[in-house]
Amino acid sequence: MPLYTIEKPKDGSTIAIWEMTESETELQEMCSLSNSEREEMLFITSEQRRKERLTVHLLLCQLLNKKFYLNYHDNGRPFLQNEIGDISIAHTKRFVSVIYHTSEHVGIDIECAARDFSAVEKRALAESERDYLSEKNSNAQLCLIWGAKEAIFKYLCETGVNFAEQIEIEKFTLRKQGKINALFIDKEGDKIKFTLHYRMIDDHVMVWIVA
Repeated sequence: MPLYTIEKPKDGSTIAIWEMTESETELQEMCSLSNSEREEMLFITSEQRRKERLTVHLLLCQLLNKKFYLNYHDNGRPFLQNEIGDISIAHTKRFVSVIYHTSEHVGIDIECAARDFSAVEKRALAESERDYLSEKNSNAQLCLIWGAKEAIFKYLCETGVNFAEQIEIEKFTLRKQGKINALFIDKEGDKIKFTLHYRMIDDHVMVWIVA
């Protein structure tokens, strides 16, 4: 069972990561889904999405160690119907990660650093962020910036957020793990500061926020 890791950062959250190496059939055999959950799976047309949903189920079993009821708001944000606490989910083709906190809001993202993130610079960066990109490490920086903005977006649970104009990631030094600071400007012009954590997982970058 490729449970990659379960971590308990100092912020009080719990993060579980799964490396998806199984077939859909193998994942189904590992899951104890209810009849209603199995019926819901029939409406998911993408095999990759079904595998992700099954993997999320397995991760939540690891985190909660009891029966749970996962549902989704109309905007796509996941929530647990029978648990006090907040969760956020992220995935790539290789990994699925889930963060859970009993009392704070959370957001998480995971990105494959081998992807080409050049399009992110054009559509999601503020001028101040473009100014500190280095020629040598720009793709890695863009990967982390994008992951941080995605994590904040999931945390906020708001629609119509302009990544370039409303979320600004402060200049940072790229390491294997660390913290980065960010600023969110809401539609009324009020500013909210955030601190996010990140770390490298093989050729991936995971970013999360607890606040």
